[in-house]
Amino acid sequence: MELSSTAHLKAPPDRVFAEVANLDTYPGWLGIVSGARRVDATETDVGPAWSMDLVGRIGPLRRTKTLRMVRVEARPPKLVRFERHEVGGGQNSAWVLTAEMEAADGGSQLTIALHYGGAGRIPGLDRLLRDEIAKATKRLAKRLR
Repeated sequence: MELSSTAHLKAPPDRVFAEVANLDTYPGWLGIVSGARRVDATETDVGPAWSMDLVGRIGPLRRTKTLRMVRVEARPPKLVRFERHEVGGGQNSAWVLTAEMEAADGGSQLTIALHYGGAGRIPGLDRLLRDEIAKATKRLAKRLR
């Protein structure tokens, strides 16, 4: 599943980058993230790592999932990319979150893209994630005013 949302923000790219390059800030503007805390990096991690709690609500059902995410690429103030990297092996669905910023109209244009590689089809999940990514860019715009 590939989802993305683009928004114009009044803040300059370096300020937007500072916000999106640190998963600690995500619970404040990305509604599906209920918590994010820095964890120790392993020798195979290429950047800092976080434990991130995701919450999804579809109708009366609520599901929580914890992912270990690593910042695998950071090119300030243009791009940041996080990928799921669990410790202990096992098969895990891919989660990739990318944020790209560019200067535009006295502010920034931000594109957030989410890739979820889960094999199982969960009815309504794509709509939930698509709606939440779109709402998140609006919350982030308010946060950066």
